[in-house]
Amino acid sequence: MTQLKAGGLIRPVIMCGGSGTRLWPASREAFPKQFAPLIGELSTFQETLARVNDPSLFGKPLVITNKIHRFMVERQVAEIGLEADILLEPVARDSGPAILASSLYIAGHSPDALVLVLAADHVVLDVPAFRAAVASGIEAARAGKIVTFGIIPSSPATGYGYIEAGASVAGEAREVARFVEKPDHETALRYVASGYLWNSGNFLFEPATIIDEYAGHDADSVAGVRAAVADAKTDLGVPVLDEASFLSAKKISIDYAVMEQTAHAVVVSGDFGWSDIGGWDALWAVSPQDASFNAATGDVTFIDTTGSYVSSEGQLVAVLGMTDTVIVATRDAVLVADKARSGEIKGLVDTLKKAGRVEATHHARVYRPWGWYRTLEQQDRFQAKRIVVYPGGQLSLQKHLHRSEHWVVVKGTARITVDDTVRDLSENESIYIPRGAVHRLANPGRIDVEIIEVQTGSYLGEDDIIRFEDVYNRA
Repeated sequence: MTQLKAGGLIRPVIMCGGSGTRLWPASREAFPKQFAPLIGELSTFQETLARVNDPSLFGKPLVITNKIHRFMVERQVAEIGLEADILLEPVARDSGPAILASSLYIAGHSPDALVLVLAADHVVLDVPAFRAAVASGIEAARAGKIVTFGIIPSSPATGYGYIEAGASVAGEAREVARFVEKPDHETALRYVASGYLWNSGNFLFEPATIIDEYAGHDADSVAGVRAAVADAKTDLGVPVLDEASFLSAKKISIDYAVMEQTAHAVVVSGDFGWSDIGGWDALWAVSPQDASFNAATGDVTFIDTTGSYVSSEGQLVAVLGMTDTVIVATRDAVLVADKARSGEIKGLVDTLKKAGRVEATHHARVYRPWGWYRTLEQQDRFQAKRIVVYPGGQLSLQKHLHRSEHWVVVKGTARITVDDTVRDLSENESIYIPRGAVHRLANPGRIDVEIIEVQTGSYLGEDDIIRFEDVYNRA
């Protein structure tokens, strides 16, 4: 593997955006697929971080994400004991401005480094082969080329764009003769027979190369993003791009902004078990399968079933006499679909949105910077919740006008504020929070705190909260 000096390390840029609709209901806008453990115990975002945890080749990753998902990024980075810089987009402007902003940021902080752009929601099964492919693109990237990684096809897939490779350029890189859009089946068969590669959408380049190429086609957007980076404000140690400047950049993908217009695109081919997990059929294809080609996660039993993918979040799912079927059971929604129609899930989600179904965008488990909660039961005048607070986390100081609450600690030690009293409660201890009392729940310990909260009152909506963070200054 190519070795790099410290100043010339590759800085991975991990793109952590996306709406998450293609893997509904496991993935949703409020908790997209890159944060979910789709294969194994780690999320695809965490797997991506681990994949570039090689100090002989990679420097510190930069994660670019939006403000909504910041706390998920920070939590998942900490969970696996790694470090990463974070750059926050105030609004989504597609991959073009995001990659441009990341390149400008790295050019200012690591001027000798290369940039490796990676999607946070892709799967790579052969990490050593992935790293070897990246290393083989260094020579071309240092020569001013924009390296993309083409995947040797394992099938005539119609869900990927393809790359036609041309003559050798530098090392193992070849010219990109052309990019082609997602084909129909017959065209895909011809592409595979002709040696075309799948377009993975990951790139390696010097920051100056992408900045100059972008400016050659859209100087105004480069000026706007440059100003957004220069005028970024810091929020608890994390830079947030200036919103007005960032909004001035054209919303566009990097493919249209640069890759389909540049004369400097080259491709390095690889065979490292890659998938962009573009649907349930793609996840089935890269998941461990039994003798009947079934893949499962959770409590699942198959009888006389073949070629199916089944996932259960908790309850037993028994499947009888099905073929090429997708079944996904979460706490609040169940999907049953023909595996061959996985590409239509986005349309299904759009239909649910139009019907006003909250399940279209939000999980039953609601994530917050301090932890998460899930409603266990809700009736007219009471509601029961499970609340988990991470170590060091705390909820805002608040009160409710229409409900009282009873908290039972079931794990850890909870620090509880009620008006002027602060006390610690251990497992199997409880406390009553009267309606109108100013209160807070915090976790001073080293393990998660879990409580069961029972609310009673005339109105139990999440908007019945008056916060006092600017009035009270309590720890």
